[in-house]
Amino acid sequence: MAQEEEILSLRALTVERGGRRTIDRLDLGVRAGCVYALLGGNGAGKTTTLNVFLGFVQPAFGEVRVAGSSPVREAAQVRRRLAYLPENVALYPYLSGVENLRYFCTLADIALSRTAARGLLERAGLQAPAHDARVSTYSKGMRQKVGLAIADAKEAQAMLLDEPTSGLDPGAANDFAQRIRAAAGNGMAVLMATHDLFNARQVADRIGILKEGRLVAEFDAHTVNHGELEHAYLAHTRGGDPEAHS
Repeated sequence: MAQEEEILSLRALTVERGGRRTIDRLDLGVRAGCVYALLGGNGAGKTTTLNVFLGFVQPAFGEVRVAGSSPVREAAQVRRRLAYLPENVALYPYLSGVENLRYFCTLADIALSRTAARGLLERAGLQAPAHDARVSTYSKGMRQKVGLAIADAKEAQAMLLDEPTSGLDPGAANDFAQRIRAAAGNGMAVLMATHDLFNARQVADRIGILKEGRLVAEFDAHTVNHGELEHAYLAHTRGGDPEAHS
């Protein structure tokens, strides 16, 4: 992967908290049109990695870039280029899907008509009867679709996802995977932190395993089978001596 093609890039990233390294000399790159799934147990550093790209956590040293800009020194530019979907998308419950989408676009200095908002929600997979319903009546999958519509409206170059399929039934998880593949097909770089090995193989192009802030294994998602991935994941997260995979 050529560095100039990477939309999301970490080089020798190190993060220190409470006197210990939570991210240790991490190199990671995600190019346009690629979905990268970052696997790891609790405390492996997945969410911290996302937070570095978001500018919420500053590195002790190393280089961080989002479409060539630094989240530390060029935060405003990064916010325009980056979309973020946390495990639970934070929307205003007493506003409708259309109203939430238009409001968050206003925060990003994007003027969006109701008609355009409906088009974006439909493209994100939210059915028309839900567009004017209060978000308090939405399922998690429906809220995620509003989040995808917000990213689409921003014309973001990269998207960060934190445990996106947690709590989704299989049908909703499959639908979400298709939406993420469509976003990548339109040129977006996607970095997804997850525990879900099945979803990682379904949606990703590349899969990495993070342990104690280090990338300990990487796979081509299109060639690794589930058994190989599960073996490596369990070996690294539980300890032991995993066979080398790359």
